[in-house]
Amino acid sequence: MQVEIRGVERLSFRERQVVTLKEMGLSNEQVARRLGLSPATVATLYGRARAKGYQVVIVLPGDALGLPPADEEGEA
Repeated sequence: MQVEIRGVERLSFRERQVVTLKEMGLSNEQVARRLGLSPATVATLYGRARAKGYQVVIVLPGDALGLPPADEEGEA
């Protein structure tokens, strides 16, 4: 699985860290402990990042979805 954050160039370094951890499913408290911040700071950074408009795209290989491989006739 590959995760891509589109619009990441609009985010500060700390916002990128918070977004990545939040999108991995961590709570504000978990993110705060990992980054040495308060949960309120995590909430503020996450809110600012969301206001700047980023998108998370998850790219899954076909085998992770149980899809058969492409045939030899050029089907993608």
